[in-house]
Amino acid sequence: MFDDEKEKSIAVCPVCPHHCRLPEGSIGRCRARANRDGKVITLNYGKVTSIALDPIEKKPLAFFYPGSKVLSVGSFGCNLSCPFCQNHDIAQVGDSDIPEVYTVTPEKILSIALDEIPGGNIGVAYTYNEALVGYEFVRDTAKLVHEHDLKNVLVTNGTCELSVLEEILPFIDAMNIDLKGFRTEVYEKLGGDLETVKAFIERSAQDSHVEITSLIVPGLNDSPDDMQEEAEWIASIDPDIPLHITRYFPRYRYSEPATDIALMRELKIKAERHLKRVLLGNV
Repeated sequence: MFDDEKEKSIAVCPVCPHHCRLPEGSIGRCRARANRDGKVITLNYGKVTSIALDPIEKKPLAFFYPGSKVLSVGSFGCNLSCPFCQNHDIAQVGDSDIPEVYTVTPEKILSIALDEIPGGNIGVAYTYNEALVGYEFVRDTAKLVHEHDLKNVLVTNGTCELSVLEEILPFIDAMNIDLKGFRTEVYEKLGGDLETVKAFIERSAQDSHVEITSLIVPGLNDSPDDMQEEAEWIASIDPDIPLHITRYFPRYRYSEPATDIALMRELKIKAERHLKRVLLGNV
């Protein structure tokens, strides 16, 4: 095949800053998007690996309908490569690596959500893996959920282009966004981009309830100076944005000991100089 013919067969994924250049038949680094017949499609549309009725605080959301529950739905794939991923069995794999994958429609998810209202359910959370690598299912389901006066919650790493965010934002009531660190080098190690996440947070906070989580991983993002800078930046958007400073435990390919609790408390004090609502998690 001539070079120009090869170029024509390449499709560029628009969803995240990786912008994977995908030859025909190939799969992107998120394992959830592929080039089929010259177009980038989602491979995980309606493919559910995990579903559960969770306390809203588990997302974690501390200031959005506290005490309620939410139907949590997950698929497979992620566009980051965190070596400490707690859901690596679904986030760091493709569908062929998962024993059980259930195919459902947005209508089916809505039906389950409605059935769970007597149990305290307020809506649907898109979570467990990185939901936005299959944003089309989030968009279609969230629209239906809103039409039936239920809430939509998104749990995301924020590594997503704003054009995709704009498609789903009208239907999203609350988000918990992971802020993995506040240095470019941290995101480079994880395969992401800090500026993309910052832009995602800024835009989301304009039209949705936003809470932020920072998992404190020893040797990666545990600098008190970094936390102070992070908190200052969040406060510049809105000092009322809740920040969850969460304790790391060994997971997946990362075996460093759990985050020191004294350090966690120090980071909380640093953040509280700028933010009104700072919470410690996993302590």
